[in-house]
Amino acid sequence: MKTKRISDALEKALNDQMTREAFQAQVYLSYASWAEVNGFPGISEFLYGHMNEEREHMFKILKYINDRGGSTKIEAIKAPPENPKNIEDCLKKILKHEIDNSEQIDKIVNLAHKEKDWATFSFAQWFVQEQIEEETLINGVIDKYSLATKKGEGNLNLYEMDKDLAKAPQEAVIPRDEEI
Repeated sequence: MKTKRISDALEKALNDQMTREAFQAQVYLSYASWAEVNGFPGISEFLYGHMNEEREHMFKILKYINDRGGSTKIEAIKAPPENPKNIEDCLKKILKHEIDNSEQIDKIVNLAHKEKDWATFSFAQWFVQEQIEEETLINGVIDKYSLATKKGEGNLNLYEMDKDLAKAPQEAVIPRDEEI
């Protein structure tokens, strides 16, 4: 049996975040399915990819808790919210979920700092970076959506955007990672 190297408070916070990541995966799954049945296979592919990424985040947290001698607590995941009304609504809801998730990760970082648990503080920094990337990526998609829907006629621009998203990366370059 491993020695427990994480406080009960951080263990709970990380377990809660693990469940939150699972919920995020459910949101992406739900919205991806909605996009697929509404004729947007590229957007659907993009969202399914993010569903898998959220599941990886969940597993990363699970392994960390276990590796620090804590106990993971697998809890029920609440149902995702209702389907979006349209693509714009979908993207805005996703951004809101990502921002909310960032705020929760910040709380973990703050708690780890307060407790001087530098291992957890360091571990959480990966998630801080990931959330910067996620918010940057989704904001960029929203910008492209705005361009696609405010220029040209009809649905041609939405069609082109959908094709672009089918090949879009699942990651965004953030300023400090850019090569000059």
